[in-house]
Amino acid sequence: MNAAATQKSPVGWTIAQWLAAYREGAQPEALLAAYAATSDSPRDNAWIRRVDRDLLDEQLDGLRLLLAAAGGDMSRLPLYGVPFAIKDNIDAAGWPTTAACPEFAYTPGEDATVVQRLRAAGAILIGKTNLDQFATGLVGTRSPHGAVANSFKPEYVSGGSSSGSASVVARGIAAFSLGTDTAGSGRVPAGFNNIVGLKPTKGWLSTAGVVPACRTLDCVSIFALTVDDAERVADVAGGFDERDPYSRRMPAGAQPWPKAPRLAIPATLEFFGDAQAAAVFDDAVRGLVAAGAQVEAIDFAPFDELAALLYQGPWVAERYAAVEALWKDKPDAINPVVRGIVEQAAHYSALDAFKAEYRRAELTRRIHQALAGFDALVVPTSPSIYTIAQLEADPVTLNSRLGVYTNFANLADLSALAVPAGMRGDGLPSGITLIGLAWQDRALARFGKHWQALRGLPLGATGAPLPAPDAASGEAPADTVRVAVVGAHLTGMPLNHQLTSRHAVFVEKTLTAGDYRLYALANTTPPKPGLVKSDSGGAIEVELWDVPVTAFGAFVAEIPAPLGIGTLELQDGRKVKGFICEPRGLDGARDITAFGGWRAYLASLNATPR
Repeated sequence: MNAAATQKSPVGWTIAQWLAAYREGAQPEALLAAYAATSDSPRDNAWIRRVDRDLLDEQLDGLRLLLAAAGGDMSRLPLYGVPFAIKDNIDAAGWPTTAACPEFAYTPGEDATVVQRLRAAGAILIGKTNLDQFATGLVGTRSPHGAVANSFKPEYVSGGSSSGSASVVARGIAAFSLGTDTAGSGRVPAGFNNIVGLKPTKGWLSTAGVVPACRTLDCVSIFALTVDDAERVADVAGGFDERDPYSRRMPAGAQPWPKAPRLAIPATLEFFGDAQAAAVFDDAVRGLVAAGAQVEAIDFAPFDELAALLYQGPWVAERYAAVEALWKDKPDAINPVVRGIVEQAAHYSALDAFKAEYRRAELTRRIHQALAGFDALVVPTSPSIYTIAQLEADPVTLNSRLGVYTNFANLADLSALAVPAGMRGDGLPSGITLIGLAWQDRALARFGKHWQALRGLPLGATGAPLPAPDAASGEAPADTVRVAVVGAHLTGMPLNHQLTSRHAVFVEKTLTAGDYRLYALANTTPPKPGLVKSDSGGAIEVELWDVPVTAFGAFVAEIPAPLGIGTLELQDGRKVKGFICEPRGLDGARDITAFGGWRAYLASLNATPR
């Protein structure tokens, strides 16, 4: 049995571990019962509202209906029974939305698009989380429900504005959560709590049903313990939405990175005197180089200037637009620091707005030019971290410092992934953020998974180790086709270049199911095997490669008869595309099934006779 399924508590499970437990017979009613809040539940201000027994039972009833509609096949519900949380500026039908302002509260009649998609995939909403009011802040202290504590040291800030969403994931309560990210709210809390924060390309995840902060810049973000989980959630929640006028369709065929990516870092780094934060980033850069990356410094000035525009320019008028009605009727209901920020809108005219937009476009062009030839920019997720007391004493200056490496991303239409980097000398976590051009989300995630495996840090604040990949539920990224190769396309073999030249990525070495036969075909150059499904046979060694969808057709076109691409079954039950052979190609072929694979057969030909 999967190790997760034998634990007394599911706290800290990844999505793969939740799904494994259900596959092995665990029932959602049993595993999720403890999430229902009662009148004597201990107070935890990471939550604004937790699921109660009635709301949980209603969702479990819905889950049973989903499973029945799927013919009892849990694999058709990619988030079956997985508990998640959402920031309380995101709508869930029947749950009040407050944006951390009780006077603003309303109860929506339908889910935000992202929530609807997650629930349709089987996920179970267990609560709505605390935030910097109206998603204005990077600290997690601007809420009438109190400051959300850092999950490692409670005297420090959790980061914001998605403070509660990061906290409940870091402590292993929710398997994943949704936040929002306009200026860094989905990244800074990830860095402060040793978790993953995915800030998608604008428009990939719909903002329909989300209380706006800056509507032209807002993104729904994802917090998870692993990059794999964050990407899984994005694949379910993302996609074009007619309800959102800023929604965009993801273009097909984004290229994965080469094995030795070229990464940029700022030529001048600002840590505001925090030597411990600087030390973790320096160590991370050394780790990137040791992993084979080329790291080069670039001028950070255009990024820095663009970051400053977000709060020192007319975009604050968008924040005022989001709260205008409340400000006119009940201005005192708004947090004083937040109110001071949104009231800056009065300082800007329409002329100022156009001038700022022109400058944004100029700086964005310079940023894109600076990143040309690089696979990504790597920055500290935050230059420092502060105590709650420090933020209360100086709420504006210290908050602005935390956005140095985040504020520019949405203004420049960039994608970003915050990942853990290491622990500071004082026991607090620190992170790095990988930043790419728009629609580089999958490439960032692929590298982020590799990075997380290399660092091997415990997950969040749970102390749990990073689990091995779950082969039974692992799937190819949505813009690739997973292909099993068996002969001349194997790593190091003569035709492997047909994969690598098309930016295909090696996934793993594995075996077919036990009913295949392998033949050495006659008169082929270079020598090739043929794989045939049979009533009897053996498990044959294969390699799995993820081929970009846009290159798959050209790859298949190079395959000569009698070979072709069909569907293979692997030893663990997965089905993938793979090489098959027409029966006519077996004339004169040698049955080499007993060798268990093409490499072993070739090795036998080269063996020195005794």
